[in-house]
Amino acid sequence: MTLRVGVPTESVADERRVALVPDGARALVRLGLEVYVQTGAGESAYFPDSAYRDAGATVADGDEAWTASDIVVKVQRPGLSEVALLRSGAVLVSLVSSGAGASAEKTRDELLAALATRGVTTLALERVPRISRAQSMDVLSSQSTVAGYKAALLAAAELPRLLPMLTTAAGSLAPSRAFVVGAGVAGLQAIATARRIGAVVSAFDVRAAAREQVQSLGATFVAAEAVSADAETAGGYARAQTEEEQRQTAALLAEHIKTVDIVITTAQVPGRPAPRIITADMVRSMRPGSVIVDLAAETGGNCELTRAGETVVCNNVRVIGPVNLASTVPLHASQMFSKNVVTLVQHLVKDAALALDLADEITGAMAVTHAGAVRTPA
Repeated sequence: MTLRVGVPTESVADERRVALVPDGARALVRLGLEVYVQTGAGESAYFPDSAYRDAGATVADGDEAWTASDIVVKVQRPGLSEVALLRSGAVLVSLVSSGAGASAEKTRDELLAALATRGVTTLALERVPRISRAQSMDVLSSQSTVAGYKAALLAAAELPRLLPMLTTAAGSLAPSRAFVVGAGVAGLQAIATARRIGAVVSAFDVRAAAREQVQSLGATFVAAEAVSADAETAGGYARAQTEEEQRQTAALLAEHIKTVDIVITTAQVPGRPAPRIITADMVRSMRPGSVIVDLAAETGGNCELTRAGETVVCNNVRVIGPVNLASTVPLHASQMFSKNVVTLVQHLVKDAALALDLADEITGAMAVTHAGAVRTPA
């Protein structure tokens, strides 16, 4: 029996991405798989049903993408009613974690329990290990690229000033100053985008390796005194700072923030609430009209005043907490997400058959339910 991959329509509000685009479907069909796409699954990302048919996929009404599939690929985690549509023994590939705090953890735990009871093997896309051979499967990196780009545009749109230096008949305009906190994938893309628009950009990261990356993009690295040689984990992420390190960092950044017009924060620690870096007092010290875009809003925010999905105004400074920013650029975000998913499916399939090996360092790290149990991978 031919292995079947299902692509259901995303059910989370405002999610416009699709996990597999037509080119991705074509790649899996060439691999010898059948691809079933739920009617309209790609419409919000501007991929019509006809494009999937042209790629060799079957566009199905109803729930066939769920009920008749061996592997179901999604962007966002399913709801409990969708879990009931999965057949026992199926593999679910999607993001699983969402947000931070007790409520989000409870919701995730309930979902994992339901998936385990259903006999589903769940591969959490946010758990792709940061190793060389898994790099092309890393949806967090690909979607962070989109988010960092869009964050700079969002800040520019909200700022009551132009970003570039201009000399006109009406006089000369000084360039705006942007400050990016966190120089991971999202931060580096925000730096590059703000620079292209014309801002004078500075940045900070606790990881020593980030300094060279920041400077290579033409930005100034600030608060170098707060950089720690052991701040980077084996996976390439920043570790959580100690309380003393946090105090030192805050003191150094407080002076710099007074001089900038835009702050874009991107600092996150996997599996933990986002570190608080920008205090309310720092916000009040900024120039009126300044803008903060907090890309860590969904995990608690890097700014004390951030509220996920809201814009908070304090002393004429706008603190924006965007949610699911990558979904606002659905076409390219979906293309990148799809490429990650196709590479993962190719890893899971051998000779057109599912070869699920939890001893594998990629599959084992991602599997959070299997054989009727909830797993906690290292």
